[in-house]
Amino acid sequence: MNIKDKTVLEMLNKLIVKDRLTKNQILQMVNLVSLSKDLNDLKDNFKWESTN
Repeated sequence: MNIKDKTVLEMLNKLIVKDRLTKNQILQMVNLVSLSKDLNDLKDNFKWESTN
């Protein structure tokens, strides 16, 4: 996904608010956006990174 895309940013903002992410989690999520294919992939990647 492209972090510069407006729809991706809106989706990311909704996810941040909904899950009440901390600053560190937000930074981690932003880093994972470019590696993810879609929202489900992003959530899976974030979950995997959070457990390690």
